[in-house]
Order: sequence, then structure tokens, then C-alpha cells
Amino acid sequence: MIVLHYTGMETAAAALARLRDPAARVSAHYMVDEDGSVIRLVGEDRRAWHAGAAHWRGIGDVNSASVGIEIVNPGHEFGYRAFPDAQVEAVIRLVAAIKDRHAITRGNVVGHSDIAPARKRDPGELFPWARLARLRLALPRPTRGLMDPQWPEAGFLLALERFGYDVTKPMAAIMAFQRRYRPELIDGEMDAECRMLLLALLLPRPQGDD
Repeated sequence: MIVLHYTGMETAAAALARLRDPAARVSAHYMVDEDGSVIRLVGEDRRAWHAGAAHWRGIGDVNSASVGIEIVNPGHEFGYRAFPDAQVEAVIRLVAAIKDRHAITRGNVVGHSDIAPARKRDPGELFPWARLARLRLALPRPTRGLMDPQWPEAGFLLALERFGYDVTKPMAAIMAFQRRYRPELIDGEMDAECRMLLLALLLPRPQGDD
């Protein structure tokens, strides 16, 4: 899988220094700066320590099965802001190349918050997933043929787990889903729109973002 993060530090230099510091015990395969420059830090055939305690679609050791991309952004703690076009275009090119090299499905192009919903919020609600989805580099936000399955909360959580999320902490899992697929309202409440989006995503070919 491909896991997208934001650096969550005040400067790119500070983030790069931390990613290169053995004592920090954190690393990623790539870092993408706001000007679009890409730094390779770890070979794709080697483990990088970017995911932490995480889970996605039955995989508990995400570091062993993923390529991690750190995207320079101060994050929610230091002044979260929109990602510049040059940076997004660089991420798109990088994701496309990695996805092709490793035959990664678009359902396995995820954010850090998707694989660690109780701990992480990155790359966050401002990340333009729709731009990746239009290029079939990530799953879209469904917009067609939406139907409410009227699941109770237990049914919704079961479907969310089937989709790939760790639902041990239900509200965190719902907020992570919303952050990715309904970023304009992240309230942790399961509602009809969330049910419709999740049902559409579980279908073989979810349609949207066009």
C-alpha cells in the first residue's frame, strides 16, 4: 500500500532532520516539499518506520507492506494549510509511479488517519484526494447511485471494518472515514450520508469525483 502523511512540523528542514535522525526512530521512503521537490530517504524495497501502530485490511504490520510519503505541511498543531499545487502535482507523479511499480490498487492508497484513526489526522481534510481519484490513483468520493442501507451503528461499523478500518474506537474510525470521504463535516456521527458513501465504496466500482 501507499501511505500519505503530512510532516506536522514547523519547517521542512526540521522534518527532514528528524526523518534522517536515527535516534528519532521514524523514517519514510519519500518527502515532498511545498515547492514540489522530492527527496528519497529509504529504498522502496526496504522497511521505513512511518506508520507506527496501524491496521488496514487485515494487515497489522503496515510498515512491512507499504511505501510511506511525507508531505511537508505544518499540520493541525502548527497552522494546517492547503497543499500548494506544485506539491500536489509532485505527489501525484510519485504516487502514480509507485502504484505502477508495485501494482497497488487504488483502495490501498491511504492516509495515515485511515490506518491509525485513533492516533492520527494526517494528511487531513485539506488534502485534495479528489485530484488523485480523478486520475484513478485513489478511491473517489462516491456521487452516483447513492442509496441509504439504513444500517444501525453496529452494522455501519461492521461495514467500515470490512472496508479496511480499525473500528476498535468507533468514533475515531467514523471521523477518519469522514475526514477522507466527507471532509466538510467531521463530527464522528454516523448519518445517512456516511452510510450511503460507505455502501457505494464497498461496491466493485465506486463512481464519483468527476
